[in-house]
Amino acid sequence: MFKFLNSTPARLVTVFLVIQTALLYSSIRTEFIPESRPLNQLPHQLGGWKMIQESFVDKETQDVLKADDTLNRVYQDPSTGASASLFVAAFRTQRNGKSPHSPKNCLPGSGWTQLSSENYTIDAGLAAPIVVNRYVIVHGEEREMVLYWYQSRDRVVADEFKAKFWVVADAMRLNRTDTALVRVIVPIAPHDEDRATRTGTEFVRALFSTLRQYLPT
Repeated sequence: MFKFLNSTPARLVTVFLVIQTALLYSSIRTEFIPESRPLNQLPHQLGGWKMIQESFVDKETQDVLKADDTLNRVYQDPSTGASASLFVAAFRTQRNGKSPHSPKNCLPGSGWTQLSSENYTIDAGLAAPIVVNRYVIVHGEEREMVLYWYQSRDRVVADEFKAKFWVVADAMRLNRTDTALVRVIVPIAPHDEDRATRTGTEFVRALFSTLRQYLPT
């Protein structure tokens, strides 16, 4: 029995049932949707990093994503020439079928193949380090390093299952389900994966404290 409960199908069923129960319970109340600053007001300079490109999510993608606010930029450190792509999708509520799409599911649909995946710890200036997803993807001759996480206030979650459980907990305790998906992508030079990881880490450190000001508290 315990072996069954530890299986992935059992975890999925459990998550689904718990979420359904919580949403049924919370549906009798009007959800509290907190105020937040527009993501496009995020500074064009984060520490030593400067924005060099900004793109916008097209309507077709937005219809699938269903995010309430998005940010899609490229930043560069002029002192080294290193660049990092930043994507943020903010959800003020996760009711009515709205929820973040995992990059692990989206990027393969664009032709990228995952080579490795792990949890990765970053000292981002909080009392304890944050734990994010770190994985390497490849498309032809191109390789990229991806860091991503789910963020609600000061809480950073890497695991998709844990993120779903926190949705349930917040819905029941706080009557709110807001969250954000944050993704950073850094190109990997040939045979230099460690440098890409350092670049991504440095960018997250420059970004994190400022980004918190643009997400609900």
